[in-house]
Amino acid sequence: MEQLAESFLVARGLQVLARNHRCRFGELDLIVRDETVLVFVEVRFRRSAEFGGAAASVNRRKQQRLIAAAQHYLQTNPLSLPCRFDVVAIRSQHDINWIQNAFILEN
Repeated sequence: MEQLAESFLVARGLQVLARNHRCRFGELDLIVRDETVLVFVEVRFRRSAEFGGAAASVNRRKQQRLIAAAQHYLQTNPLSLPCRFDVVAIRSQHDINWIQNAFILEN
């Protein structure tokens, strides 16, 4: 499903910088550049919305792990770009929901 999400984003003009970046805090599915913004993308797949669907599966705990992994990525790959967290929720090849700014880093 990550390849489907990647193709979806590339078709919309985003540039892929990294795939499946792993660190001790977790994994970042895709790291892309949207013009002047660095985007950390979580890809989720669910066949049905019975238990809240794909987007709902990115709960608070998952968000915290993604933020920690993104901070680690930025420490090892210093880029002075604003960042955001997106979710690509997939139900099928033709049912893709791209949620930009899905959550934010809170202080």
